[in-house]
Parts: sequence; structure tokens; C-alpha cells
Amino acid sequence: MNGNTELKIFNTLTRRLEPFIPIEPGKVGIYLCGPTVYKPSHVGHMVGPVIFDSIKRYLKYLGFQVTFIVNITDIDDKLIKEAPLQNLTVASLAEKITQDYWENLKKLQVTQIDQFPKATHHIQQIIEMIQGLIDRGYAYPMNGDVYFDISKDSDYGKLCNRDPEQLEAGARIEVNAKKKNPGDFALWKSAKPGEPSWTSPWGEGRPGWHIECSAMSRTLLGDTIDIHGGGLDLQFPHHENELAQSESFTQKPFARYWMHNGLMKTGNKKMSKSEGNEIVVTELLKRHHPETLRFLLLNTHYRSPIEYSEDRLRELRRALDSYYRFFDRYQRICKESFYHLEGSQTKQDSIIQSSKNSLNRTLEKGTEKIDPTNPVESFLQEIQLCYQQFTACLNEDFNTGGAIGILFDLSSILNRFADQQGLETHPDKIEKPVMEAFKQGTLLFRELSQILGLFIEPVSSANTENTTLLDGLIQLALDLRQEARKNKNFAQADQIRKRLTELGVVLEDRAGGTDWRIN
Repeated sequence: MNGNTELKIFNTLTRRLEPFIPIEPGKVGIYLCGPTVYKPSHVGHMVGPVIFDSIKRYLKYLGFQVTFIVNITDIDDKLIKEAPLQNLTVASLAEKITQDYWENLKKLQVTQIDQFPKATHHIQQIIEMIQGLIDRGYAYPMNGDVYFDISKDSDYGKLCNRDPEQLEAGARIEVNAKKKNPGDFALWKSAKPGEPSWTSPWGEGRPGWHIECSAMSRTLLGDTIDIHGGGLDLQFPHHENELAQSESFTQKPFARYWMHNGLMKTGNKKMSKSEGNEIVVTELLKRHHPETLRFLLLNTHYRSPIEYSEDRLRELRRALDSYYRFFDRYQRICKESFYHLEGSQTKQDSIIQSSKNSLNRTLEKGTEKIDPTNPVESFLQEIQLCYQQFTACLNEDFNTGGAIGILFDLSSILNRFADQQGLETHPDKIEKPVMEAFKQGTLLFRELSQILGLFIEPVSSANTENTTLLDGLIQLALDLRQEARKNKNFAQADQIRKRLTELGVVLEDRAGGTDWRIN
């Protein structure tokens, strides 16, 4: 596979939409900048991993072998400052926060990351790269420190499309009299007493932030990587400096495609520890199900800002409930769980890879042979269109927000088909082709949704510690309503329904009983 000509990616470096052509046919390497592990993960830390987890899922669906790397910055000024405040060593603090990060990723179904390299495990590669930059004249030692000389890099600033003076004016540059130029950045920092340090040709010290990523990505993915990702806030100085030092060392392009995701915002401000408005993930997940958070992060195009609010999360949970109601309906009709469909696989990767075959099985006829008067064939034509629209969204710079919209359309088509064919009201009169079409359409929905990492596991109708109590109280009200109807006390039954509706509980009367949901 030389590339998928339909798939296009907006490249920050060239500032245009480009066809995706990997360096090595059939293989893709992705490097995403991960967290500095000094405080518990906030919601903003989940944005990149969730987005690129879905990107890898889609690339695998297209047939690529993908290696996805997310680094861990476990030595940094922030760690050195925070560790004594918590009465911990830098290493133990980093381990504690890394575990928190991994646990949150797991809850959000971020399962596609292949390796989490740590900076402290790559000190030798970092030192070798720094020495190479000195030997090539791009860096200079100064009293135990080593700096990259931006004046020696003729195209420094090309990722941000600005010259060095503009970049210096628009960013916080570390003031240091040792540096030749204000914009020069540290590759190696001499250690102060009591700080973690490693032996180097320039004395005891530790690596600078930017060189860590260059060394780790080169070690694991080679001199040139296919896709380098990260938040828009990392474009300068971190990514600009990564690019400069890597290309100066290898004399090769550092990354073929640069992808920058939009930032999480609360109000008009970026969510960050420095702004003091971060929402700690573990606290958020006490109030909202992880799938609701993942749904939020994928609901817009990845390059757009993501607006966070409690109201928005509640709104999205109500939207998700419409899907969950369909899954319940499918189980009533087909007597099997949506999450364990016959013909589906239990492993996520197998499910994703089988979706093309499933569609081919479902749509054996071409669209030109569809009989519009045949409800089954018309239904298959509709789901084929949804499939085409879904892949078109992802082919256009991984538009997950648009793809989610197509999933909503597909669920509406499935519900309408179930209504029109009386799949619940007249189950004994359903012909086999009708039921098979409904099952195959639902299987397609499941397989497409898993490309986005959604609907992998069942979700309870409420995410609180009082779920059992809530369920019991509502069921009690339903029993009282049923008793009133049995006794022909319809006024009381209507009053119970009205009060439940006012409280946000929606009832759905069916032949086999009454279902309810919280709106």
C-alpha cells in the first residue's frame, strides 16, 4: 500500500491539505507529545490521546500497520519543584502521576498506543544527539550547559511561519546571559545541588525538554516520522525546537505531516494548570461516564477548540442516551446484546478490520440494481450511503465530528426501518430477509462506531453511587402506576406519569411492560 489517495491531512508545516503518503508503503509511524507527569491529569491531557487513538483506528481500518508512540516527560523543572512539596522523590512522583495518566486513558478506551517511552530511559541517546549537534556546529557548551544556536539553522521558524525575532517577541524566552542569542534553547542543563542528574561530557546534569522528544522519536520511529502530533500550544517553542534540532542532526526531514489539535477551553480560556482552571479527570469521571467525555472530545473537528462545560457534558449524555435506547431496542428485537453481535468479534482490532467484509456481505447488489419499491433494498442503499459519508468524513482530515453525525443518521435509519417493518409490534410476521438486513445494518453501525472507540462496553443508565436506589424508586413508581391502571384509576396513573416527566424521567409503554430513561 503506497498510500490512500482519498485520505487527506492538513499539514501544519505546509499549511495545506495534502494526500496522505507514508514514508514506507503500508506502514505509519505516529509520535504524539505526552504529558509532563508532575500533577494529576486534567481533561486537556486527554484530548490528543483520544483523537490520535481514533486516527490510528482508522488508519488500521484502511490497512496500514501503525506504530503509535506517546512519550512521558519524567524529568523537568516542574517535577523538581513539585516533588518536595509532596514529600516525594522526583522518580516516585513521576511514577505516581504516570499511573494516574494510564488509568484515565484506559477508562476512555485509549487502547491503541504501542509504547510510552520515558525521557529518563533515553539519556544515552539524548547525550549522543547533543554531542552530534555540537560536532556539526549547531550547538555550544557553556559552563556545564549546552545550547542550540538558532542562528545556525537557516530555516528556524518554518513550522510557525515566522522569523526568529517574531517568535522571540511572541513567547516567553528564558533569559540567560550565557546564551549567544535570546532564542537559543537548552539541550542540557547543569544540575543544581540535590537535583537528579546524569553524567555527561559537559558535567553532571539533565536533558532539556525539547531534546527528549527528538531522541525518543528517532530511537523508536527513525530519522523521519510520518505523523507528529500535539496540542496547538506546543507548536512553539516545543515543536519548532524539536524540528530544528532533529533536522540539524540528521539532515533529513523530521516529520512528513504535522498535526496540531485544538485546545480544551473553559469559557474563553485554555484549560491548563497555569490558568488554574483545569478539571482533574479522576474527579470529572465521578460525575460523568468516560464515554461521555470521549464523545465530547470527538464531537468537533480535531483542529477546532473544544468547549468544556458541565451543561455541554449533560447535553451529550442525553444524545448518547438515544444510542443506548437503540441498543436496548436491538436486544429486545433480536434477543442478543448489541455489544456481542452474532458475526462480530470480541477483539476491538478484529471488529475494525472486519467492517469492510461486513459491508460487502450486506450490500451484495450494486446501487444501480436497487429496487426502490423493495423496503429491504432501499434500506441497504441508505446504509451504504451512510458508510460512504462516514469514510468521506474521516478521509477529509479525520473529521470525527462529521463521522459522529453520520452515526446518528445511521441509528435513525435503523430505528425507522424497525418501526416500518413492525420488528417489535409484529415479531412473528417478520420475514427472514428483513431481520437479516436489520442485523447487518446494526453490525455495520457497531463496527463504524468502534473506529471512533465508541460503544465498546455497555454503559449503565446512570453514573452515580446511588444507581441502585434510583432504579428502585423509579420502579416503585412504575409499579404503583401499573396498579392504578389495573384498577382503572387512570387519573392517578396519569398523575404518576406527569410527575415523573417533570422530574426528567421519560416513560415508554410497550407490549411487554414500561421502559424508562432519564432525559
